[in-house]
Parts: sequence; structure tokens; C-alpha cells
Amino acid sequence: MYINTITFFAFGLLSSWTAPADAYWRMPCAGTLLTGRLDPVVTPGKVSGHTHIILGGNGFAPTMDYASTQASTCTSCAIQGDFSNYWVPSMYYAAQNGTFTSVPTSGGTVYYQQRVTYPGKSLTAFPAGFRMTAGNPELRAYNQTEQQEAISHVCLNYNGGGPPQSAGFPTVNCPDGVRSQVYFPSCWDGVNLDSPDHQSHMAYPLGGHPDGGQCPDDHPVPMISIFYEFIFDTGDFAWYGSEQPFVYSMGDSTGYGFHGDFVNGWDVELLQKGIDEFTTNDAGSADNVYSTGIFTAPPITGQQCSLPPMVNEQVTGTLDALPGCNPVTNSPAPVPDCPASKTLGSFTSSIYTDETSKGWAYLGCGTDTYGSPALTGPLQDDATMTVETCIALCGGKGYSIAGLEYASQCFCGNNLPARAAPTPGVIGTCNMPCKGNSTEMCGAGNRLSLYQKCGSTCENAQFGVAGAGGTVPSVTAVAATNSPSTVPGPAQTSAPSASSASTASAASMPGSSSSSSAAAAAATTVSDTPGSGDSVATSPAAVDPIIPSATPSAILSVVASAASSAVPSADPTACPSNATTSSVTLPPGWTAAGCYRDNLNPRTLSGITFAWWGAQMTSSGCALYCADKGFAYAGTENAGQCFCGNELVASQLEPDTDCNVPCEGTATEICGGPARLSVFTNKASTTTTTTRRRRSHLRRHGQYKGAHFAGASV
Repeated sequence: MYINTITFFAFGLLSSWTAPADAYWRMPCAGTLLTGRLDPVVTPGKVSGHTHIILGGNGFAPTMDYASTQASTCTSCAIQGDFSNYWVPSMYYAAQNGTFTSVPTSGGTVYYQQRVTYPGKSLTAFPAGFRMTAGNPELRAYNQTEQQEAISHVCLNYNGGGPPQSAGFPTVNCPDGVRSQVYFPSCWDGVNLDSPDHQSHMAYPLGGHPDGGQCPDDHPVPMISIFYEFIFDTGDFAWYGSEQPFVYSMGDSTGYGFHGDFVNGWDVELLQKGIDEFTTNDAGSADNVYSTGIFTAPPITGQQCSLPPMVNEQVTGTLDALPGCNPVTNSPAPVPDCPASKTLGSFTSSIYTDETSKGWAYLGCGTDTYGSPALTGPLQDDATMTVETCIALCGGKGYSIAGLEYASQCFCGNNLPARAAPTPGVIGTCNMPCKGNSTEMCGAGNRLSLYQKCGSTCENAQFGVAGAGGTVPSVTAVAATNSPSTVPGPAQTSAPSASSASTASAASMPGSSSSSSAAAAAATTVSDTPGSGDSVATSPAAVDPIIPSATPSAILSVVASAASSAVPSADPTACPSNATTSSVTLPPGWTAAGCYRDNLNPRTLSGITFAWWGAQMTSSGCALYCADKGFAYAGTENAGQCFCGNELVASQLEPDTDCNVPCEGTATEICGGPARLSVFTNKASTTTTTTRRRRSHLRRHGQYKGAHFAGASV
């Protein structure tokens, strides 16, 4: 397993041979940039004969040079200033029924080592424009050459007892996966940045050890050595028959044809500084490389950096045949790659849904923050959610931005705070299929698939180098329409957020016949959640008719005391008073319970999440709504969210001052705070359900999923 920090050590990796200086750093590449039939070194400008797993900078392209790498806006690896690309063949499971299933891998690890020497010369960095390959994809039998010695496989068994490292695939089932490894030549001829076979300008050191020694006279320039590790998760696949069941993408069932490609994209001065520094460092040290100040982490994490497919074909999942023309063989004779049969392009359907024909453009993958939502208008949580459903909901209510999150949630708004905006050219991690259509993407945890209403010019975001110079389009508020939403499913949403500076007429509370007209007042400029520092310009949104409930004469008016000396009762079943100063109109028999922590997994109140009755949020309206729906608890949060439930799950009472955000519907009421609920109840005492009890409840209903809870939302 590769380690998620960059470290340098001083011991051999592949053999017992010891180099004069062998400090190294280890660079994780936690995300896969792209998987596809592409190889700009061997087949530039064409579809490659077999699939590769590609890591590194998003300047990668079918035809590329050093300038392409430097145009990258992110890298899937862990050092800022390294926009190189690293790739190896994909691995597939050959099933007994003749199908092929891609074997998962979570990125890879690249080692940079000081292993080779030459008299009178110091170790040097790769120059700009440098590239090379290692290994031979056509091999199907072992041949004792330095090139073959540089390929190895390790059977991972973290409980011990695994077989020795081997040149080909392990012949036993490896419970913790197979680590495929390739060591690149480290001796340069000093002249050529590449060669016709992409290997002759380089050589392995003398002595028969690819990972260390003195360079030969015809390749007298010692360079930093690179070594790849890719862990393939083979342990969950069933074995059958007498042979191991895995193949590489070029049809290799032996493993001898494993290989790697490298295109240099380093800031050459930075790489040389790293080489010089670690050559002189204490060889016994194991400090984090970031701590030296030479290398820094990229601002965008590796998992967020990816590219859309460039060949329109399925290369992951279960396939009828290996991509391209690659019959499986273990024949000793070399098997050449078959000619490509696909064309190149940019295929983004796996990233977003093209809704430009409906007047909506994809902005990119934005960041949401728990407790301080990016989009503060209506929202809906629906088990049938699709992109079309969400844009119809937001557009129908007069909003210009729609955001989908966590597979089933739709958020609306008219302004996108800078903290939430997508990074131009970067795909991000909005990779959860929509609950209502698994071919569409609906964000992820704390990630929003963002769409914006567009006018005569409607263009989706671009990614990679093509989109690197772009900006997130400015968000212009659109006039509200009073047409009702036509979105199917329950309208359990929250209203547009407002700040303490905003006020609303008392007529906008539930039970007032003028709430719709009050909510559709003139456009108002308000602030986002207090403390967020984001300015938000909002237009009014059309509202649905309020849900009929108790008449105003049946509502008990309660003023919650704010005595500063109030403390929670020593009796855990006692109901503490709400110490936030607000005038709240509650249903008969309801009281304020206090300020409680809201949790994500499990949600503190999970009977109805994001309740919406058609008017701007107030604690009065939330309590009335939850009572009307038969729930024992109501909770408001972060100015504009309402939750209902019959128990407080895994929560705890917090200081009353934590609930300090005025409701969006009226500044005279408090609606919780970031991750804090103003709780109201019809129970005589307030108790909280422990996480263990909640797990037991979910297990009984078949919903408990280990450390996570089914149906959790953000």
C-alpha cells in the first residue's frame, strides 16, 4: 500500500545492491487522471492499441510536448511543480464466461531515487522535453535482460506469508492485491530527449541491477531514477481453473509485458534542487519532504484532478472484450498490438449532462460546506432526482443556478460564493450517479454539480488545457416567475437565505393569507450566512401555496426567555429553556427545547429533512409544519432550513449562544446556526438517542451500512 505522505529513506527496493547514495522521496498519486487508449509517446495523435491508467498533470493530450505539461492547472500527484505524466497498462479480470472486468486501483506511487553514478558527474534532473518508456508490451515469456529485470510483481498479504516477488503475475490469489512495478533506466546519452524506440537514448547501469550502479560510457549522464508502483485490487475476484485469471490490457496473461511511460513535466530547477538537497541529507532520516520547504502540496487534491474521456468507448466495468483488438495470449512469441479502430475527441457525458438545449449550461463541480451552504434557495431531497428534475425545480421557482449533491439533493440559488466556485479546467469529484438516472452525475458529498441558466450564448465548461484559462461565468440574478413548479416528488425544500439585515412582514408566516405576496416582494440584496464573508445578491422566488394547517387563533404565542444565567438542568430528562431571544409562535402544547448540535451521519432530525411549506423560513413556521405532519420535534438551522423528527439522534445540548442566526423570514426569530438546531417539541422532556441505539434501529430496518448511514444528506 502506498503511503499518503512524501518521505525519503535510504535502503534498497528491488535488490540487495547498495548504491553510494540512495536517498529517495516517495510521491503518491492518489487519483487517476484518465483511463483510456492513449499514449502520446508511442502513438502520438492516435488512439493507442490498449488502455492505460494515466497519472499526473491535466495538460495530458494525445499529442503533447513540454509546453503542454506546463499548461496544467492541476495534477493527480502530490507535488506542486511536477506536471509530468506517468502511465501503465490497465488490468482486467478474465471471467469464466468470457467477459472482462476492470480491476480497480487507487492511483499509484512514483519513487524518485539517487541510485546511479558516473565518474566526475553529479546526478541531474530530467531536462524539459524529456520522455522515455520502460518494459516491452509484446513480451509473453521471461527473458533475462535488464529490461525484463526492471518489471516485477508483488503478491500482497498483510497478514504475512505471501510468495516471493516475481517477474510475471503471481500464481496464487493475493488477498490484499497485486503490486505491479516498473523501474526506468537512469543513464542518459546526454544528447537526445527521445529516441525512435523511446528507450535507446537511455540505458540501465552496469552490473545487471536496474536500480543502481555506474552508468556505461555511451550513456554517461547519471539521472534521477524513477520507479512506479501500482496496486491492483485483485483480492475480491474469484479464481477458477488452474491458471491465474488476470490480464493486462494488451491481452497479456503472463504479466511479463507490463510497462510504463514517462513524459517530463517538472519545473526542472525545482527537481534539481530536490535532487541536490536529498543527496546531502542524512540518509537515515525519514522526515516529511514538505517540511524541508523544497516541495509543497498542490492546491487541488489528486482525486479532484481528472480529464474527460478522449476515446468514445467503455474501458472500465464489465466488457465483452478488451478495448481495441487484443486477444488474450500467453504465447512465447511476441504479440503486436492491433491497429486502433476509434477516433479521438472529448467525451464529457460521464462528467455532466448537456442541458444547453433547455437553456442551462454546466458550470463545473463546486464545493459545498456543511453548515454554510453554497446555494441558499429552495432545496429538495428526492429518491428520483435527475439533472432535469433539478433544473426544472430551480427554473420553475425563478432561480438561475441549480446544484446537485449527494445523488439525490437539489439546491437552488442566484449567486455562487467564491468559496464554492468550480476551478476552471478542473473536473473535480462530482462523481455520484443520480438516484433517478444512474447515467447522470449528481455531485457527491460536499460537492455540487452546478448548472446555470444561460441566454443566447449557452456553453458548458471545458476541462484540461482547453478550459484552464476560463473563468466561472458571472452569476446574474434572473427575474422571478410565478409559475408553479412542475417537478414531481415531495417538495421538501428550504427557502432562499437571508441575513440579520433582512426582515419580513409578519404576514409571511404560516397561517397568513398574504404570505405568497409578501414572499414575492421586490429583489433584495442580502448577506450570506453571518461570518462567511460572501456577498449574495438574490432575486425573489415564486412560492408555492402554504400548506394548510392550524388557524392563527389556534396558535399559542410563546416568548422564549433569554436569561443569561440559565443553565441545563442536572436532570437529563428535563427540558431546558431556549436561551435565544426570539418571539416564536408555536402550536398548542409545544415548547422551546434549546440549541442542539446537528449531525450529518446520522442526521439529528431525520423524519423530514429540508421541510418547505412555501414561505420564507421562520421557527414558527417550521414548528407548525412539523406538528401538522405528526412529528414530535422541529428544528431550524442556519437561517433557512427546517427539519422534523420524532427523536434527537446522537445529538447534544449546546450553549444557547450557538443558535444565533436570525431566520430568513423575520429577524425577530432565531433559526439555529451553522450545524446548530433551534429545537422545539411537544414532549414534556427531551432525550437524545445514542448512536448505538440508532445503529440498532437501522439494522432492524436493513439500512445500517457500517460506518455510514443510508439516506444521509448534506
